[in-house]
Amino acid sequence: MKHAVQKDTTLKQKQGIIRHETSASLRLNKFISESGYASRRGADRLIQDGLVMINGQVAEVGSQVFPQDTVSVRGETIKKADDLVYIALNKPVGITSTTDSKDPSNIVDFMNYESTIFPIGRLDKDSYGLILMTNDGDIVNKILREEYGHDKEYIVSVHKTFDQEFINQMQSGVEIYNQAAHIHEITQACDVERIGPKTFKIILKQGLNRQIRRMTKALGYRVTSLKRVRIMHVSLDNLKPGEWRYLTESELIEMNHRISQ
Repeated sequence: MKHAVQKDTTLKQKQGIIRHETSASLRLNKFISESGYASRRGADRLIQDGLVMINGQVAEVGSQVFPQDTVSVRGETIKKADDLVYIALNKPVGITSTTDSKDPSNIVDFMNYESTIFPIGRLDKDSYGLILMTNDGDIVNKILREEYGHDKEYIVSVHKTFDQEFINQMQSGVEIYNQAAHIHEITQACDVERIGPKTFKIILKQGLNRQIRRMTKALGYRVTSLKRVRIMHVSLDNLKPGEWRYLTESELIEMNHRISQ
């Protein structure tokens, strides 16, 4: 398998640009997320499954970790990451946005990064484009949660020419089935712009599973190409599929501003 190619080594991340709350002790899920082992939600699942120990004792959800404590996950001692890493990757088609080592197409093995990192959110295996990778588990929900309203921009091609009514329907909301909630719902209003006979740009604030594909399918269209080109203020720019770069200092400063509001 071809591994990711680093595009820019100019910034090995500086501490303190992305700021999180601090205290004498940390909730266990926050400690695990700051180690880069998993997001807070993933940490909670590990704790619930009895896979986390503090000082040799099985931990409980809500446990506190103090500086002198030893924390282990699946028998592996973990500690807070010394250097926080924020990466923009142009994920190729065929790579799965998962950390599951049992999946041969998982994104972690593809990147083959020198330390533990994981993706912020997902991008379909059959889609490509921008995905953020990090070991900062505290930042994940701040970027992904809908109420924060962070933009995600895509360029999409479908199998046949569409008309203005298609644009209007996509913009105003499309009824799709929410598999997680087992209900039908109308997607939130979004910005859609035609850029070709079969191609359009769409900017979402929602993040439903395979949302764009399900929206177009509901209107009688099939996606032939889906590329994410921007998340918040971070753009894909000229990264080729498989290439990645560290976020710049100015991007991190702007990210800290946006997620701290």
